[in-house]
Amino acid sequence: MKKNKLIIKILLAVFVILLSVSCLDDLDRFPVNANSADDVYKSFAGYKSVLAKVYGAYATPLNEGPAGYYDNSSGAEGDFLRAYYNMQSLTTEEGITTWTDAGLHDLNFMTWSANNPFISGLYSRSFYQIALVNEFLRESADNKLANRGITKEDELKEIQYFRAEVRFLRAFQYWVLIDLFGNPSFVDENSPVGKFFPPQIQRKDLFVFIESELLDLQNKLKAARTNEYGRADQGACWALLARMYLNSVIYTGSQRYNDAITFSEKVINAGYSLKDEYTHLFLADNDKDNNEVILTINYDGLTNQNYGGLCYIINASFIVTREDSPDINFREYYGMGGMGGWFGNRARKELPARFNDNDKRKLFLGKKADVEDVNNFFDGLMVAKFRNITSKGEYGSNFDEAFPDNDFPLFRLAEMYFIYAEAVLRGGTGGTEANALIYINKIRERAFGNNSYNFSAITLNDILDERSRELYWECFRRTDLIRFGLYTSATHLWQWKGGEKAGIGLSNSYNLFPIPANELMANPNLEQNNGY
Repeated sequence: MKKNKLIIKILLAVFVILLSVSCLDDLDRFPVNANSADDVYKSFAGYKSVLAKVYGAYATPLNEGPAGYYDNSSGAEGDFLRAYYNMQSLTTEEGITTWTDAGLHDLNFMTWSANNPFISGLYSRSFYQIALVNEFLRESADNKLANRGITKEDELKEIQYFRAEVRFLRAFQYWVLIDLFGNPSFVDENSPVGKFFPPQIQRKDLFVFIESELLDLQNKLKAARTNEYGRADQGACWALLARMYLNSVIYTGSQRYNDAITFSEKVINAGYSLKDEYTHLFLADNDKDNNEVILTINYDGLTNQNYGGLCYIINASFIVTREDSPDINFREYYGMGGMGGWFGNRARKELPARFNDNDKRKLFLGKKADVEDVNNFFDGLMVAKFRNITSKGEYGSNFDEAFPDNDFPLFRLAEMYFIYAEAVLRGGTGGTEANALIYINKIRERAFGNNSYNFSAITLNDILDERSRELYWECFRRTDLIRFGLYTSATHLWQWKGGEKAGIGLSNSYNLFPIPANELMANPNLEQNNGY
């Protein structure tokens, strides 16, 4: 694949639109500057620059500067990925933070409330992304295109692809909301423009909306593996459907394992392949020769400088020097110079304990896995999965300022192998246990370099553990544990779960995050999730 980073286009485009909107006032308002919509959308190039904005917003803070905030009130900085990582990893046995910002330890301990700024930040961020899509869809309607003199057949065809892509990105954000919040507000391109109170949609109904969108889009997006790097295509659509169907019991109360098999197999048969070296999936040149990734969030150390995303995930994972590893220069090891090394997040002991020593995916540094003191970064191992180093051992483009080039995989082939296997073992039809075993062993063979550690048979618990080893710090663990009934359970404990070192069971209400208190105050149509 040749890299064509849309994030660079957005930052260089003439049609830059001010990143400053809060869903507290209007979930469907589009950010504007001195340019009117007719100025911004006056040409085909204008439409593509706004498309780049919709993609680029995933990797850009809402406010100016590298420490931009999710909205104007949450007090939580960064881009979408930083917010999403906090919700999916710090609330599980994958990660724990030393930092004491208000609300962070509540994520560590699963003791959050509706006033948590990090929860509010993600909710707000998702609706910001949705607002961008809704405005693009309104401005690319047939009558708008005709009125602006955009009539060339090839340009009109491309804009239809643009529309399909942004609808996919909206479906992805609604999937984030259905997974984390269950019953959020709902707005689309047909919602009123201006201040209004959006309705609340129930989880089952939101599932139907997302599913119907994706089923329609699979025939409107470009074929799998044919779009520009970093842009959604048919493969991404099938991948999200497969992920949705695997979790359907949680979202709707009804299983859809047959469909999970169908759509994961569509991706598997679309020509993707596992990258030879697991570690190369997460390095600074992971956009090169990477036929495993299906869709990414793109970062660039020179043109996209903010403290979210991979900058956060990498820098928060290490400290400059450690007494237990005096021979390692960690800034050089992680490829982050300047002010790199924020000593914030590390693994809880349960994560590295899951690995065989011969597993190449075991990417941890340090001596003490036991987290006795939450505020001591040396309690717990550093995670070295993402590093701003290329596969040739060179630094990323901006080592000096500690901004990485790594792209983050939202979907990749290995996940589809897991979905297929789990759906088969849960009783789905249309697949075979023999193929499920083959797929899981493909992942194992890459991890160990040979077939010596292949499974002769697999169980659901094997799949859960293997997902943990393969997908850690890629924003899956919370969702996986909920699907297996273990997230709040007293039978599956980890350090500091519930705020106690040995861990405790919790109310099932924690399987959903609360609707943020500021949203409830702003919108009388919203009701809080049970238990908050």
